[in-house]
This record gives sequence, structure tokens and C-alpha cells, in this order.
Amino acid sequence: MRTIDKLLGAHIKLAPVLIKRAPTLTLAFDARCKSRLAATLDGGEEVALVLPRGTVLRDGDVLVADDGGLVRVVAAPESVLYVRAPDVLTLTRAAYHLGNRHTPVEVGADYLKLEYDPVLADMLKRLGASVDQVEMPFQPETGAYGGGHRHGHDETFAEDYALAQQVYGEHHGQAHPHDHDHAHSHDHAHDHDHDHSECGHDHDHGHHHARR
Repeated sequence: MRTIDKLLGAHIKLAPVLIKRAPTLTLAFDARCKSRLAATLDGGEEVALVLPRGTVLRDGDVLVADDGGLVRVVAAPESVLYVRAPDVLTLTRAAYHLGNRHTPVEVGADYLKLEYDPVLADMLKRLGASVDQVEMPFQPETGAYGGGHRHGHDETFAEDYALAQQVYGEHHGQAHPHDHDHAHSHDHAHDHDHDHSECGHDHDHGHHHARR
């Protein structure tokens, strides 16, 4: 069984004919989030996917097997909600409320796409959006803050990450300087337990603060 253990970056240019001839691996979104996966290529070959933790594969990505062979990733159609709105404000409000629920969302110029959920479908309709259940590939945003769950070769990654870091720095650096003296001293011991599930669906942050 071949092992697929490398993802080619966008800076590596391959001849289109090589990519076209490469066998394909069709995966739904949940499977494209897994760094360890037993999979079957579309041609029937069984392979083992072993990639760096936090890798999220996207449609069109090119992988390299341990024998040097190429494999092209295809995003599988899956049951999703395709959301449109009569105006930009309604679509923005829909995106805002989905973000509040930490729902993975694919953001288009005039649409939103998310995994099928009847409760969220009802909420979106109440906000004034039109919602259709369809079978389509799903490629949600994977986060600008984290960096680890998003490909560094995404076109907007550098800009998004730089902006996120700037905003974070403004709020946690200049806005809250730590070199000033307090009239009452607090020593905080922070014990952070992070349990991140694949693709950022569930984030369990345990924060234990011991105050003396």
C-alpha cells in the first residue's frame, strides 16, 4: 500500500498534463480535514494518507506518494445548504449569526454554503435569506487567526493573517500593557488544556485560573 505524505505548495509549478494524468482522490470535507486516513483512490487503489496535523485539503490540491507518484484531490459533492439573500445586509447578517455559532461556512461573493442542518436552515429563513438543500462540493473558510488549519498557499492567507495579528496585537498589546504597577497585585497561573478536533468543528478550551 502506498503512503501519501506530502502536499505540494502553490509555489511548485507542475505541467498541466502531469496534473491531468494524476489519479484522483475524491473526499468530502470531513475526510479532507483528517491528517491520518485510509482511503481509496477513484481508480480503486487503497492508500494511506499521512499528512502534517492540521492540514485541510482543498479541491485541486496535489499530493505526493512515497514512490513519487502524484495524486489530485477532488472535493466530493455532499449535502449542503446554499444560502442567498435579496441584499448584502441580509447575507452579512446571516454570516454573522452563523459565525456566532462557530459553524464552518464557505463564503462566496453572493452566497454562503454550510453543512446541512435543519435548525440553521430555519434560522436563516427567518433572517430573510433563501435556503436550498443541494449536493455540492463544500470548501469552508478555515480561519485566519489560527493559521494551522489553513493552507499558507491560499491567495488571501497572508493578508488575512497579517490583519488578524495586527488586530490581536492592538487589543492584547497596546490596549493592555503589562508593564505597569497595580495597586493590588495578582499572580495568575494559567493552565490551558486545548483539545482541538479536526477542522475546527469543536474547540474545547479549558482555562484554570489559580489566584493568589
